[in-house]
Amino acid sequence: MTTSDLTASGSARTSPRMIAGFSDYLRIARFDHMTKNVFILPGIALALLLRGNATTEGPLDILWNVVIGFLAAVGVASANYVINEWLDRDFDRFHPEKSQRAAVQRRMFGPLVLLEYLLLLGAGLALASLVNDALFAACLLLAVSGITYNVKPIRTKDRPYLDVLSESINNPIRLLIGWAMVDAGSLPPVSLLLAFWFGGAFLMNSKRLAEYRDIVASDGRETLGLYRRSFRHYSENHLSVANLVHALLCAFFVAIFLIKYRIEYILLFPGIVTLFAVYYALALTPNSVARKPEKLYRARPVILASVATTVLFVFATFADIPALEVLASQHFIETGALHLLPSRP
Repeated sequence: MTTSDLTASGSARTSPRMIAGFSDYLRIARFDHMTKNVFILPGIALALLLRGNATTEGPLDILWNVVIGFLAAVGVASANYVINEWLDRDFDRFHPEKSQRAAVQRRMFGPLVLLEYLLLLGAGLALASLVNDALFAACLLLAVSGITYNVKPIRTKDRPYLDVLSESINNPIRLLIGWAMVDAGSLPPVSLLLAFWFGGAFLMNSKRLAEYRDIVASDGRETLGLYRRSFRHYSENHLSVANLVHALLCAFFVAIFLIKYRIEYILLFPGIVTLFAVYYALALTPNSVARKPEKLYRARPVILASVATTVLFVFATFADIPALEVLASQHFIETGALHLLPSRP
């Protein structure tokens, strides 16, 4: 199949380009992707558990921070989606699902897209500034990550492996946003931030693995390379190994955090391992929902594993188990039988 054939194939997926209407400009902001902000919730919960006694915020103040902070995060994230869809419009037409996006299907006016981006970004940062400086800085960091991921000459999404790491950094940033809603005077533990980063990398890499398997099977590898340059350097083996690396790094930093801050949290490991296994299996399923992380609420195995892990988290938070302290200190098993062995001359 030649490049011209592929171009024709990509064009065939799109209907004749009509002038975009108001609803099309709303579509590129992807307000239906708000579910991704669920990673803000662990930041709120862990800040309350670990820093609740240190914060000067009252319950009503925290509630205000949460409401305004969520709106701020949605505004900045939607601004990132706007430039994502606009700058990817010539590549998305080669993707089976993304070819249906408004920026591909409709003729949009560049200055209007820029105005929409600036309005959403400005609204998000303005709302964040009403809460505190820490939340404003975290939202600004989210905006910067959107620029480095999408905008040339950096455009990290075109660089193999860096594309996953730069996209998944939004997970620890969202953790920071949630933490700042409760305590603006401290930062989350580094081990926790790194665990969220590599956990997010596992999710994003799984998404690419699912895309690779499906699109190569249906349209060929060359089409996939036209959709995203980083895919030209990937193979299924590369993506599978990267998944293993990200999962191991996430588990390593999770273990550091759990043992260091509350030993009872080590009970979460069965749930965490199950989540990784279930999600990886999902990525290997044809036409997997792993290709659309915002739709994960439709994946029953993932939901069940998440609920089980949450139950374990609540139990470990309120249950003190002194017997687990032995796991945080050095202990050696004495054999007692070594003295029976004949000594060497």
